Amino acid sequence: MTTTAPSKPERIAKRLARAGLCSRREAERWIAERRVAVDGHVLESPAVTVTAASRITVDGKPLKAAEPARLWRYHKPAGLVTTHRDPAGRPTIFDALPKDLPRVISIGRLDLPSEGLLLLTNDGALARHLELPSTGWIRRYRVRAFGSVDQDALARLKGGVTIAGVRYGPIEATLDRVQGRNAWLTVALGEGKNREVRKVLEHLGLTVNRLIRISYGPFQLGHLARGAVEEVTGKVLREQLGKAAAALVGAAAPKRERRRS
Repeated sequence: MTTTAPSKPERIAKRLARAGLCSRREAERWIAERRVAVDGHVLESPAVTVTAASRITVDGKPLKAAEPARLWRYHKPAGLVTTHRDPAGRPTIFDALPKDLPRVISIGRLDLPSEGLLLLTNDGALARHLELPSTGWIRRYRVRAFGSVDQDALARLKGGVTIAGVRYGPIEATLDRVQGRNAWLTVALGEGKNREVRKVLEHLGLTVNRLIRISYGPFQLGHLARGAVEEVTGKVLREQLGKAAAALVGAAAPKRERRRS
């Protein structure tokens, strides 16, 4: 894939993030530390816009061109947190990713004990687009939960539910089978609020003991091995994004695959 610098002005923090150096938050911190200059002027505030013609340096070194937007499927194992740095010192997905992968951010999150499909991208704008509820992409999960529930109770979740003052949108849940004192369910939702599946099922008297995301919009976990990473081709990405966001990924690139067992 290839992209060109946008013709419209953009915030300096966004430009630094698009170059793959850091997140926007980190960029703002760098600016506060007076590490960033535009056209020879050291910045003191991130409230600055730049264009393709701007000369940007970080620590005195010219900023490289913005990287093309790319997307990967990752099979997150349980026991990893979805953050770049964990204050508690727990292992993160970024510690486990292949070292030759560029700097990436996750699209949405999976909590520590959860596993399954996690999308990764090197582009913050693409991440934000794919996380928006307005994109209309459904997150689908396979869930094992301790306790008993009937399909009628699950069906009522289609109308949404309010728990401890928090409103959760429509959820489609199906009871697939009962195994001993555990129930296996398929759960699909559109928003994916913090620990939503666990909280909603707990509201029904269930305790989730395994949660696997099997799809995020059109992207499937499939047979991707646990811990494996596979890049989505530019052609597939453009087909799935639609016209509104296809410009983010530019022209097609050769397929790349990275697997880690």
